[in-house]
Amino acid sequence: MAQLWGGRFTKETDQLVYNFNASISFDQKFYKQDIRGSIAHTTMLAACGILTDEERDQIIDGLNGILHDVEAGTLAITSEYEDIHSFVEANLIDRIGDVGKKLHTGRSRNDQVALDMKLYTRDEIIDIKELLKELLTTLHSLMKKHTDTYMPGFTHLQKAQPITLAHHFGAYMEMFKRDYSRLCDIYERMNYCPLGSGALAGTTYPLDRELTASLLGFYGPTLNSMDSVADRDYCIELLSALATIMMHLSRFSEEIIIWNSNEYKFVELDDSYSTGSSIMPQKKNPDIAELVRGKTGRVYGALTSLLTTMKGIPLAYNKDMQEDKEFTFDAIDTVKGCIALFNGMIKTMTVNKHNMAESAKKGFTNATDAADYLVNHGVPFRDAHGIVGRLVLICIDKGIALDDLPLSEYKEVSPVFEEDIYQAISMKECVEKRNTIGAPGTEAIKKVIEINEEYLKNLK
Repeated sequence: MAQLWGGRFTKETDQLVYNFNASISFDQKFYKQDIRGSIAHTTMLAACGILTDEERDQIIDGLNGILHDVEAGTLAITSEYEDIHSFVEANLIDRIGDVGKKLHTGRSRNDQVALDMKLYTRDEIIDIKELLKELLTTLHSLMKKHTDTYMPGFTHLQKAQPITLAHHFGAYMEMFKRDYSRLCDIYERMNYCPLGSGALAGTTYPLDRELTASLLGFYGPTLNSMDSVADRDYCIELLSALATIMMHLSRFSEEIIIWNSNEYKFVELDDSYSTGSSIMPQKKNPDIAELVRGKTGRVYGALTSLLTTMKGIPLAYNKDMQEDKEFTFDAIDTVKGCIALFNGMIKTMTVNKHNMAESAKKGFTNATDAADYLVNHGVPFRDAHGIVGRLVLICIDKGIALDDLPLSEYKEVSPVFEEDIYQAISMKECVEKRNTIGAPGTEAIKKVIEINEEYLKNLK
């Protein structure tokens, strides 16, 4: 078919060149945004007297007809068209005749695609925020349920000090709250309308860019026409935020994989979020967690690719920028799928409270509290550290926990120990006496849960 830009050319584009240049295979994804932007542009043109009201109504009716037919499956978006813009415009002209040729007045594909990409990205940010809100709500529920589920806290993947599962989930709650906040920040920065910037230098038509921005829900028009068509910062920011979300999901997935292992048995994943082995009948594999962990690299790759694409591009628009779409579309789809599946996985998994508590006890996570006991009885901390280290060695040799070591053996190492050492190093006591805000004690955790309750109520 004839190209929208074909008047300057005397030869048909080579088919290989055409295919290489075309973006219809992926930019068809924002047909809704393209039509929505065209309706706003048409409305503005009529308000400025550039189109008549009758022309406006014909064009808008034609555009709505195209939208209806695409969504009904009676109009296919095919590779016959170079991009989604030419698909919409060509079909409009077919339907309403020469009036359809007036749609592109005062507009370039450069500011048109910039608008479409912004509208699409903005819509997707809203969807991702909703998915994150659902995940945050799940974590909040799990925190409320597990304020007395004792488990080991780790550093270097070594058991360190006792905490609660509520406290552990709370760490991820904070991460995903920051992720939600980043998406809000990106939305605020990007929500300015590039339409009306033309190819790079605006237009001689008396456009009302403020009206166009208002019709499309933007805060206002962008303020530099060159930057408007050349800007993909919002895509880079979004990919960076998505990469961070995936990093958090991946860390969490790694822990779920470890907790689900035969050696830990802290959790058991629901059958609906697990798979088996084709050869080993006993296997129940944490495939969803592993795939989330694996797909993180895919999103990182999208961010790196777009940064690399943009780094050498002079002002204003260049065809390289067409590469923004596939990276961004794929990363968005990947992250949305991962959040939804991860949320379902943790919502349905079974927690083995007994195994968690036993692991904390047998991992000597209360050793620091034993040292603190001595310090509170006048022993210098450095000496207390050494005393408890010797006690741990004795317990390792006997294959028992500090809780199970007889008082007589405590006293052989230090006569300061008395019967109340067992109360001091109980898992409950070790956790409950840590009640500064942000700590795992019940009082502290309940304050955080109250804060999170209010936070979730006020999420926009």
